[in-house]
Amino acid sequence: MSILPGYPQTLLFVHAVNMVLGDTLRSEVMNPLRGKLISIHVSDAGVDYHFTLDRNGMVACHRIRQPELSITASASDFLMLALRKEDPDTLFFSRRLRMEGDTELGLLVKNTLDALELPPFDIRSLSPPRILAEIRTRLLS
Repeated sequence: MSILPGYPQTLLFVHAVNMVLGDTLRSEVMNPLRGKLISIHVSDAGVDYHFTLDRNGMVACHRIRQPELSITASASDFLMLALRKEDPDTLFFSRRLRMEGDTELGLLVKNTLDALELPPFDIRSLSPPRILAEIRTRLLS
């Protein structure tokens, strides 16, 4: 269970991911994930994110039903995955990454992300001033 209210933090998380992976999330390869409720639980931070995917990218959701897929790991393990310094299989088999729910969907998410050519991840792109500037730009355009 999250120690913080879920929706506002999910909104920020989703916006940050859309900024970094926008074109990737809008690609046809992601079609099988569209409309599925996915939950990410950051175990050591007590934070939960609930979202779905539509043709414009990730969309924050209130948890109104059981997610089709729940992914759980520590903050450092999620960071290592994002930086591609850890392999999801290694984390999964060492029980540091857990997936619950639709196993086929979990494999699809893993294989889809593994197959994508992701842009280099720059943690500075998620700094609050950059995120706020991006939000301001999108709101004014």
